[in-house]
Amino acid sequence: MLLHSKESLRRMYSAAKSYYGGPVSSSALSASGLRNSLRFSNKASRHVPCSTRPFTQSSLGGSSADQEIVIALGSNVGDRVSTFDRALQLMKSSGVNITKHACLYETAPAYVTDQPRFLNSAIRGTTRLGPHELLEKLKEIEKDIGRTGGIRYGPRPIDLDILLYGNCQINSETLIVPHEHIHERPFVLAPLVDLLGTAADDGIETSWHSLMKCSGGFFELWKKLGGESIIGTEGIKRVLPVGDRLLDWCERTLVMGVLNLTPDSFSDGGKFQQVEAAIYQAKLLISEGADIIDIGAQSTRPFAKRLSPNEELERLVPVLDEITKIPEMEGKLISVDTFYAEVAMEAVKRGAHIVNDVSGGQLDPTILKVVAELGVPYVTMHMRGDPSTMQSEQNLQYGDICKDIASELYARVREAELSGIPLWRIVLDPGVGFSKKSEQNHEVIMGLDSIRREMGKMSIGASHVPILLGPSRKRFLGEICNRANPVDRDVATVAAVTAGILNGANIVRVHNVGYGVDAAKVSDALLKARR
Repeated sequence: MLLHSKESLRRMYSAAKSYYGGPVSSSALSASGLRNSLRFSNKASRHVPCSTRPFTQSSLGGSSADQEIVIALGSNVGDRVSTFDRALQLMKSSGVNITKHACLYETAPAYVTDQPRFLNSAIRGTTRLGPHELLEKLKEIEKDIGRTGGIRYGPRPIDLDILLYGNCQINSETLIVPHEHIHERPFVLAPLVDLLGTAADDGIETSWHSLMKCSGGFFELWKKLGGESIIGTEGIKRVLPVGDRLLDWCERTLVMGVLNLTPDSFSDGGKFQQVEAAIYQAKLLISEGADIIDIGAQSTRPFAKRLSPNEELERLVPVLDEITKIPEMEGKLISVDTFYAEVAMEAVKRGAHIVNDVSGGQLDPTILKVVAELGVPYVTMHMRGDPSTMQSEQNLQYGDICKDIASELYARVREAELSGIPLWRIVLDPGVGFSKKSEQNHEVIMGLDSIRREMGKMSIGASHVPILLGPSRKRFLGEICNRANPVDRDVATVAAVTAGILNGANIVRVHNVGYGVDAAKVSDALLKARR
């Protein structure tokens, strides 16, 4: 049995390795790693005494211990995103503690093809409900949301399926677990794989893989269906819900134009404090091709003085109110650059679509709950300390910088998810210029793919979310090119942006949007040629 288990784990490691085309943690293949994996697997088996078939209806009662579960979500009728939000809330109030979310996928209908496209995702969580009791709760939620009887595989406002329940195999008249169609459905496997990690050191994940009766577990099944090569096709796309649309951020690089309303920003402080000047600049950024206008009313340059929320709002609100009225904003998005919950709430109420938080919720932790309630995308950035301390000697110490950033960013992702922000609304920013020396910024830009891989060891879903990169006009570029004036660093910014896009950035934040758009177009063309 030991040799068989070792070979099985070796094959799962190989499948995880091929997932990223590079090495992953090999601890599971060592003697101690193997023993730990087997110990976790056996522990999970003892934890859930339900591995027999058939599973009887006597299990309707609740479990004495929390069971790890995976539930799939699907919808193709009505406001699909709002339906998912409501389903999450109803699950939470029905005894499901949601701990992880998959990415969001828009998919072509299967089986019955003459119907609208679906949104699909999945959640991972814990519950003390028994499996059949959980099934009944999910059916109640479906009914509450408006699902009625219809044709099999036909249109539905919501579909909630139990994919996995502990390490159980269940085959009753009303419930089969693992779900019997997992192996043939990309729209199920893609979000399910998102909820796993490639490190293979989670006991329940090892057990789940073994339930698939194939050597590489879910990774092998996903690979057989095409894996990452099918993402971005008409059949299945990863999307970011923002405003009234679904953004496919892999289709092309998005350009975010910077609009600072501050007197002390490092590049353009004092230029756009007046409403008229700010509106003129916003129109210029849009005319040059900006997809998003990022409005900041508080400087986050090193050693900047911190404003109160009220002071920040005094600067922000007059400009935001006017920008939302201009016809040029049609089809464009507004991001508010703030770390205050109060500012985020007011900005979204007045028309902002995205919250861009340089602190990742560390300077005002209440912002996470607020953003969750607002239901907008959240940019969480890597920074140690705050603007007054981020460049201290202590905050500039790294071992492997890409590995450290991935670990620290993932901690912010976990806090956001546990606060109610689904992974499908999270954007990552590695924080170029924040808590980094000049050479470290170079490593970050060239190491975005490494950051994704490291993130994937903990959460494959988190490794797939959009990455925003903001090197524009920053000091490290001036040091390389001997350009003391930030305005003279636009050409250097183009080089940094291009390198970032070629290494995995999906959104670039720039001051000179015209240059940024050209850099994005060329980079996208080069990436297309590489594929």
